[in-house]
Amino acid sequence: MTEADQQYMQQLRLETANLAKKIEQIEVSKRRFLGRDISSCSYEELQGIDRQLEQSLRKIRARKDHVFNEQIEQLKTKERTLLEENAKLREKSNGTRLPNWQPLIQEKEAATNCSQSSRSTSSLDQDHVETELFIGLPRNSLLITQTGCS
Repeated sequence: MTEADQQYMQQLRLETANLAKKIEQIEVSKRRFLGRDISSCSYEELQGIDRQLEQSLRKIRARKDHVFNEQIEQLKTKERTLLEENAKLREKSNGTRLPNWQPLIQEKEAATNCSQSSRSTSSLDQDHVETELFIGLPRNSLLITQTGCS
């Protein structure tokens, strides 16, 4: 082996040793972030770990909020598309033109109000539904009545 080869081998050994030390440090750091092997940590080290974890949580929460807001926007776009398609289909089937968004919004609100006000069944209209369920033998049956919007 030449002297250049020996120097190259020595350099590789040093690099390997440095990489092994870095790997060990990363593994120790990982264990500490997971809450393991922290009994030997000083107060300052624990504060550092705490700061790093808080910073990581802020980044994760910000990303989660961003993804959530993107999904909301996609769903709103999809809702508008479906409302427009619904209006076109209604126009096609009825032969009447609906004024832009207002009836669709009112229809959506009515459906929401119906589901929210299913508790109050004081007025009877065509959307009123009453169901009965008999449980048990005819002589010992229990009657359950449910009312709500269809």
